[in-house]
Amino acid sequence: QVQPVESGGGSVQAGGSLRLSCVVSGYGYRGSCMGWFRQAPGKEREFVAAIYARSGATTYADSVKGRFTISHDNAGHCLFLQMNSLQPEDTAMYFCAAGRSSVYCTRGERYDYWGQGTQVTVSS
Repeated sequence: QVQPVESGGGSVQAGGSLRLSCVVSGYGYRGSCMGWFRQAPGKEREFVAAIYARSGATTYADSVKGRFTISHDNAGHCLFLQMNSLQPEDTAMYFCAAGRSSVYCTRGERYDYWGQGTQVTVSS
């Protein structure tokens, strides 16, 4: 019944910005992981960023620190990823995820609900 839905992907030139959003209807557990993962063609899915829904604490993959910012609305129904200074290496399908776990939120195995993904393509 719970299915995250991502939007905001698209094509952008290197150095540009995109803002991804994700709506998670029917999911209200507060002490949970909310995060973004990405997968490039031919590569494994990797962690990008996570936020603890209750505390607002965040954690990021080293590859995106200082460039990406994860946030959510106070109700926890919407998750966002502001992506600045995008590089070709950021090209991937980006997935929104949510889980009832509140520890090890950098691990995909801790998440219960996954969106279908939104494509981000960075050129030049």
